[in-house]
Amino acid sequence: MVSSLLPDPVYIPRVHVGMDLLRKYNVPVPRYTSYPPANHFSDDIAALRPADLIANDNRPGCGPISIYVHLPFCQSRCWFCGCTNLITTRQSAADDYLDDLEEEIALTAPLMDPVRRVTQFHLGGGTPTFLSKAQLQRLGRIFKSAFPFAPEAEIAVEIDPRHLDAGQVEALREMGARRASLGVQDTDPAVQAAIHRVQPPAMNERAVTLLRNAGFTSINVDLIYGLPKQTVSTFARTIDDVLGLGPDRLSVFSYAHVPGLKPAQRIFDQQGNLPGIDEKLRMQILARERLPASGYVEIGMDHYARPNDELAVAARESGLHRNFQGYSTRAGASIYGFGISAISTTPDGYRQNHKSLATYRMALLKGELPVARGWRLTEEDRRRQVIIMRLMCEHRLDFAALSRELNVDVAGVYAGELASLADLEADGIVVRTGTGIEITDTGLPFVRMVAARFDAYRTRGAVCHARAV
Repeated sequence: MVSSLLPDPVYIPRVHVGMDLLRKYNVPVPRYTSYPPANHFSDDIAALRPADLIANDNRPGCGPISIYVHLPFCQSRCWFCGCTNLITTRQSAADDYLDDLEEEIALTAPLMDPVRRVTQFHLGGGTPTFLSKAQLQRLGRIFKSAFPFAPEAEIAVEIDPRHLDAGQVEALREMGARRASLGVQDTDPAVQAAIHRVQPPAMNERAVTLLRNAGFTSINVDLIYGLPKQTVSTFARTIDDVLGLGPDRLSVFSYAHVPGLKPAQRIFDQQGNLPGIDEKLRMQILARERLPASGYVEIGMDHYARPNDELAVAARESGLHRNFQGYSTRAGASIYGFGISAISTTPDGYRQNHKSLATYRMALLKGELPVARGWRLTEEDRRRQVIIMRLMCEHRLDFAALSRELNVDVAGVYAGELASLADLEADGIVVRTGTGIEITDTGLPFVRMVAARFDAYRTRGAVCHARAV
């Protein structure tokens, strides 16, 4: 493993994508974990009719269920974080929250088809490993007593290596978890101090050892580029450190600086040590060079996996799916989110819970589903949803196949959108083929820009914060 204490070498990655192109298309664009994106959701709950969204998901032939549980607690605040979290050291806060989850399940489960099985169960946050062994065991009992889990259900958990012990790992394995995603972000001590997340590499090594010894078969590592005090050279050492852990997957995200939404990020403006745009773009290029050279396959956007990993296999076989947790191999499942800020996805639309714990609890006390906003899909939304997800997951559109699937002439109905790709074609990002369009290898970093050309809501005034690169 390469130490972060080594002298800073000069590292200049080979440029696969011209910097001028990266600068040109580095503009705000949604991440398209949904369509329409969540920033277009409406707070008109009467029109949304959340209970109907659930009841209408019980139609014949509906697929399995994927459950997401948002566990928001963190013992300290990471200044870069954009997640919905609650900062506390009071362990009993998790017990109260488990009571809340039981109440939400009691309101939701009766509206669902009791026969449909859970094929995915994901614990996110916040810090799921804020919960103790006993609390994690109780969490598993709560959900497994309320819903039928398929024997082969994929159970995954997000883990903060700073807060993980053998008892928690034991409880997660009892629950059936075999996938874990470790938040690492960066291994350089100066960067860690700047983002208020001190996490020596030894903590990451210990977490991986605990998980592997317990039988976890898939470990993902999350990294972020564009953080304060990062340089291309320090990020290169972070990648080397993380590769030494032998992860099965990596997620390499661009830091989104939105101090207007996340006040803690204002600290970075005061420090004045965020990397410049060119330095940040070179970090992205570095990841796209170093990880494939180390045997990982680039999956969609921001994700990398070993060639034999389920995610890489799904990408090769056109079985990749995208949702609010990122890329998935389990298409066709309705997503039911529990806890504050959690988003649910069913065929008729989306619904998102209250982000405030007090408001969430007030709804539960009233016997109401704790939904704050959402969206009912129109037929046109559904068609564009399919087109955008094909681009995000398969990087191409087959006009004839899509026309049969959507029961419209895709090339004709979306002629305007296809014509709008002319500049992307000229820049080598997309090419026209005999059957449709394809995103080139050069164009992969700009996949969201291509998808945005089919987004009918981009001009309707909602603010978009994430950048295309």
